[in-house]
Amino acid sequence: MDKRTFLKSLGLVATGIPALSFAQEDFFITKADQKKLLAQVLRKGDTIGLIAPAGVIDTEEAIVMTREIFENFGFKIKEGKHIRSRYGNFAGKDEERLADIHSMFADQEVKAIVCIRGGAGASRLLPYIDYQLIANNPKVLLGYSDITALIMAFYKKTGLISFHGAVGISTWSNTVAKNFENQFFLNQPAQFANPTEKGDNFIQYKERITTLKSGQATGTLLGGNLTLLSGLCGSAYLPDFKNAILFLEEVDENIERVDRMFCQLKLAGILDQIKGFVFGKCTDCGPAGGYGSLTLEQVLNDYIKPLGIPAYSGAMIGHIANQFILPVGAQVKIDADKGTMTLLEKVLKD
Repeated sequence: MDKRTFLKSLGLVATGIPALSFAQEDFFITKADQKKLLAQVLRKGDTIGLIAPAGVIDTEEAIVMTREIFENFGFKIKEGKHIRSRYGNFAGKDEERLADIHSMFADQEVKAIVCIRGGAGASRLLPYIDYQLIANNPKVLLGYSDITALIMAFYKKTGLISFHGAVGISTWSNTVAKNFENQFFLNQPAQFANPTEKGDNFIQYKERITTLKSGQATGTLLGGNLTLLSGLCGSAYLPDFKNAILFLEEVDENIERVDRMFCQLKLAGILDQIKGFVFGKCTDCGPAGGYGSLTLEQVLNDYIKPLGIPAYSGAMIGHIANQFILPVGAQVKIDADKGTMTLLEKVLKD
């Protein structure tokens, strides 16, 4: 996974797209007056907007397959104008990717916005997003990994509940498709739990959960990719984590860097505010070179166990096939002994 950096300034290149300008900083929601902003439930025949606000789309097939997925759900498709653009490892210049976000939220025909992939670059857009436009036109936003930056900023600035889940290039299993239908068509409060099939084995070996601290907790579900969250520390785009249920996932990182990012969350005061914790998958994470490494288990024990809050790891969250679709900003209850997360409210308008 590419690492994200914040730019203090962005060079503006003369193009046919208007130059970037900072969003009005007086538009934001504080914890005291924050209200949740809900998008409408989806229906077959609705139009879905496809955008690439982060990493470049390498092949046309990625777009074709994304279209096929959502056409099979019964949606009409509208592509962002710049999804085939490229600027380094980004899916176009900042101005182009920003223009696609704004155009999809402004388009009254578009009912939901799906990110084709994550990658890198979404954090660069945060100072320039028109949050008033988003607040006036709440829509489903679906994505994960680098899209964590947008999900966090939208909730902080507008209260919009967005969805951490499969992008267009993800593996869309029947399980993921069913979860999509239950969430977006039926608007059903769900329980998120790992599969428990043992197969031909005497005990369950795959997709096990590990209880870090027993108990139950209720709070606002906030989180996403560990790199993105740690990179947003100290910025105006992270919501208040007081009494939150924090969930995290990561991919392709050595454990030394994972430890450093957990340390940053600790030093920023985030870990000391939360009521519960869920870690998903650290896909393709391994030890650093040199004199050895901590294990992921040791990192979680060092930073999470001392908090004394209900916590578990191994949830189906992250760079995996059958990942949960999580409504970020919703009220949930976790059971750290069972390894379950229960949605306590509807997160779309019927």
